[in-house]
Amino acid sequence: MSRQLLRARWKAWRRRLYAILEQDSSNDGASLAVNGLLVFLVVITLTATVLESVPRLAITYAEPFRGIEIVATAVFTLEYLARLWCAPEHPPFRRYGPLLSRLRYVTGLSGLIDLGALLPLWLGFFIAADFKTLLVLRLVRYFKLTRYSPAIRSLLEALYSERHALTGCFVILFGAALIAAAGMHLAERDAQPAVFGTIPDALWWAVVTLGTVGYGDAVPVTPIGRMLAGLTIFAGLLMMALPIGIVASAFADEVHRRDFVITWGLVARIPLFSELSAAEIAEVMKVLRAQKLESGAVIARRGEQARAMYLIADGEVEVRLRHKRFRLGTGQFFGEIAALRRTRRSSTIVTVAPTRLLVLDTLDLHALMDRQPELARRIESAAREKLGRDLEEPDLDIAESELAGSPAP
Repeated sequence: MSRQLLRARWKAWRRRLYAILEQDSSNDGASLAVNGLLVFLVVITLTATVLESVPRLAITYAEPFRGIEIVATAVFTLEYLARLWCAPEHPPFRRYGPLLSRLRYVTGLSGLIDLGALLPLWLGFFIAADFKTLLVLRLVRYFKLTRYSPAIRSLLEALYSERHALTGCFVILFGAALIAAAGMHLAERDAQPAVFGTIPDALWWAVVTLGTVGYGDAVPVTPIGRMLAGLTIFAGLLMMALPIGIVASAFADEVHRRDFVITWGLVARIPLFSELSAAEIAEVMKVLRAQKLESGAVIARRGEQARAMYLIADGEVEVRLRHKRFRLGTGQFFGEIAALRRTRRSSTIVTVAPTRLLVLDTLDLHALMDRQPELARRIESAAREKLGRDLEEPDLDIAESELAGSPAP
């Protein structure tokens, strides 16, 4: 076997392993089995860690707990090495080469979480670490679930998208705490010098009061101090409502956008996006919605106003025109012409197998095409190539208004 052929097979194996680990397809049995096993091990080890913190259980079931930890650490170590080997296949890392791409994985957040999942047992072998410390370190494995849970991923993305608003809320909250602490210091410094004698001392009271906790270890005794405390409590209720409302609203939007986790690999393997840079794929991922449908579900109906274009992550759909029908599969997209022209649908689209769709709303599509001219060219070119000369036929099943660009009546 030639060296070139061996290298090609090596890369094919690596690409296949990356697809399994990233769970790019819901129809891939190997991927579902591997990722299901990893999730199961995370849940089992977290449960065992919690139970092992009870001294009686730790003594009685020492051997089973030890066995669970050894098996889980062995599997997580193999997973870490596999992800390290597959790092060059990760779309954002491809332009860096094998060495730098692996370094970026090791130093990235997901790589550090994967490393933290396997460290507790190895640390116990090589250093004299405190048992309780190792138990707490095992809980880092919880964050591995972000790779598989749309809810956790949505929460993190909601926090990131609203980071500026949340930062503003915390700045305002800190300012309110500082003002309340200064006022309480002036009101109570003579009556309770040990508690409110300095602003830093009073700041603790201000923080727990604005946080609506109020431990009761510091209580004003003067009339002015009590009046100020009442105002601080009401201000705290208002202050805490701001970030809670922001996070809840953003989280609800993200949850409604995603029925499954959208990964780099999932987006990059769609031919339309395969040649985009890492920054461009990141921009596309922000505006995509994920939708999971069973066989026989109607995606769009003839005559409806077009509100989105659809990309098939995996599965199959049937496009029902007036005079003919055809099917589209994984990697293909549809609905782009009506979305581009902002007209009504000229066909009904129905799933013929369990299907995962990536949905790009019309407004987001136009904004994305304005920012990425090359992507706009590829969408228009692909649409023309898919339909061929039918784009010019007056008796086409596609509505004339769609082709002319004028709204349908």
